[in-house]
Amino acid sequence: MDGVLVIDKPPGLTSHDVVAVARRALGETRIGHTGTLDPLATGVLPLAIGRATRLVRFLTASDKDYRATIRFGVATDSYDITGNEVGRSGLVPSRDVVLGAIQRLAGDYLQVPPAFSAKKIEGRRAYQLARQEQPVTLAPVPVSVTRAELLELHGACAQVALTCSAGFYVRAFAQSLGELTGAGACLETLERTRSGEFGLGVAVRIEELTDAARIARRLIPMVDVLGRLPAVTLTDRGRVAVSHGRPLGLADVQTPAPGGAAWIRLIDATGALVALAIPGNTPDSLHPSVVLI
Repeated sequence: MDGVLVIDKPPGLTSHDVVAVARRALGETRIGHTGTLDPLATGVLPLAIGRATRLVRFLTASDKDYRATIRFGVATDSYDITGNEVGRSGLVPSRDVVLGAIQRLAGDYLQVPPAFSAKKIEGRRAYQLARQEQPVTLAPVPVSVTRAELLELHGACAQVALTCSAGFYVRAFAQSLGELTGAGACLETLERTRSGEFGLGVAVRIEELTDAARIARRLIPMVDVLGRLPAVTLTDRGRVAVSHGRPLGLADVQTPAPGGAAWIRLIDATGALVALAIPGNTPDSLHPSVVLI
């Protein structure tokens, strides 16, 4: 089984828990997730299966869509509702104040990851240090928020839609929103509605993993999972060259590779993805870098 299976993750499970369930249900050891979701969060969790695990680094780099509920007036150490309360103001900011704060958190900027995160500090996870009440200092990382929209403000809760880059922490967004409004805030619920090209429409529930027929219908072939990348079709000679990891020339492809692309999908005559290539050292040459056969 080679491809991507999108899970609609339920609350209460870690991403690693979902991988473990899928390995048992599908009888496949080669499974990896393509973007961590906290136990609190639900929604789109793509799993790379079989040879598709070699594509994980390309899938995790994609942007994401989220729908978040943020509660004002309460701050926690984890920045979400499951953490220990560290402040309570009881304040509820006005709609104009919330809108202004959301505007300030859109665009490109540096975000400091939460102390309760999987980031590593000298080989240890930050959350391990935080749980032991040891100091946690994490470097800010560049993030991009291309959409930050207030969907609803009801009582002390705001529902926000976000489109953001890989590595963005919605919990940290909630914490920052609380600081900017002066009310304090934490993340109450979170649903990921899209990860890269995968949305909830193609997702299966975790209890459906034992339905072999349904899984077969929903498994996304490797050739379709990186559709944003340009592709060239190999000749028979080119496929042989790829299988040995040899550079490709014009005689190995049916049409020349497009210029300017950092990565190019290599497709064989059957329509299967056999490798990802980078431009070679000479014009019109390609170097198979991630070989899948």
